[in-house]
Amino acid sequence: MPVNPDHATLPSAPVLFERAFAFADEAATQAFGARFAQAIESVRAASQPGRQAKPRTASGLVFHGLQVQLIGDLGAGKTTLVRATLRGLGHSGRVRSPTYTLVEPYVLERPAGELTLYHFDLYRFTDPAEWADAGFREYFDSGAVCLVEWPQRAGPLLGVPDLVFSLRLAGGPDANADARVLVARAYSESGKACLERC
Repeated sequence: MPVNPDHATLPSAPVLFERAFAFADEAATQAFGARFAQAIESVRAASQPGRQAKPRTASGLVFHGLQVQLIGDLGAGKTTLVRATLRGLGHSGRVRSPTYTLVEPYVLERPAGELTLYHFDLYRFTDPAEWADAGFREYFDSGAVCLVEWPQRAGPLLGVPDLVFSLRLAGGPDANADARVLVARAYSESGKACLERC
């Protein structure tokens, strides 16, 4: 039976932490993106060598980058959330949707040191083999933050993410057209530490 490339399945790994957020409008989605950016910065700073931060785990929290998978239908707010996160990390230029380029890179000067962020949009993939052929694996092993829209189009090739953000319209007769619900799940200690700070 063929797999529907639009059907998102959650990783089979255990969820370490889960939170749900209700966004009344686009401004609330943008505010969450700003909080998420601050959380990334906080986790990065706490894991820097020589810091006196209290470790989050018995072995200490080390930031090795972050893979965040954004799941949701067209118009659910995935790109809005990415844009807000980039703005929260200090990017002031244009944020293009990578629907046709597949990936847009950003190098950001931050207090905890330079941060590279890659924004992926895999919507145009029709077969997970396209992920392997594109040669993107190295981006995920570079200590960067990788925000991936339509991750299900790569099948299991992305591996277990640090975070999964599932966005959907809030629905209901009284709901604002811009109202959204975000269910966030952490699958790593770094992801959990970020989510706890949101």
